[in-house]
Amino acid sequence: MKQLNKYLSAVFLAVTLGSVVGCAPTTTRQGTGEYIDDTVITTKVKAAIAEDPLTKFLEVKVKTFKGEVQLSGFVSSREAANRAVELARGVQGVTSVKDDMQIK
Repeated sequence: MKQLNKYLSAVFLAVTLGSVVGCAPTTTRQGTGEYIDDTVITTKVKAAIAEDPLTKFLEVKVKTFKGEVQLSGFVSSREAANRAVELARGVQGVTSVKDDMQIK
């Protein structure tokens, strides 16, 4: 019986450690909290772009990974692209903005 308890304890410990390590964030993967934070940042950036008169009709895609925002899509002018970058930088939690937008 003692042998079975040791075996079950070892299996439980291995499963617990495996699940904790499996959920840990890495440089290429987000943790759950970071994913939620990035989703909030993405939503705020999209809202800021949609509310601004200069950028509200732009087709700009917003992606966020660990606070770094990437803007892509097509814009009508360099001024509109610069304004979108400025708006994204103004959102709390944004650490940097990558401008991959192209002018039509």
